[in-house]
Amino acid sequence: MSEAWKTKYGPRRVRHDPPTLEEAIIAAKGLTESLQAQAEIAASLMGLPVESVRAEVLKVAHDRMRPTRTISSGGRGAPRAVVVEHRVSRRPARSTRSS
Repeated sequence: MSEAWKTKYGPRRVRHDPPTLEEAIIAAKGLTESLQAQAEIAASLMGLPVESVRAEVLKVAHDRMRPTRTISSGGRGAPRAVVVEHRVSRRPARSTRSS
């Protein structure tokens, strides 16, 4: 789904993608602990009926009950590496006019 409007630089379009079910459930988990409320929030974000989302919320909650294991490649006290990449967007060259 896209929406278009006119600007002084020409027509612009923005693509709107609704969140995936997994993204909606993660967002709902961040807002409340109640499974029923999580299902309602995720359903409203997705535009789906609550009954169809409730099963997935319960499945995710059941998976959360299992113990998780964290594997670290470094020894104790070893710093963890974090890589952050930043892409510079291309900008049109400005014309320089002398006044």
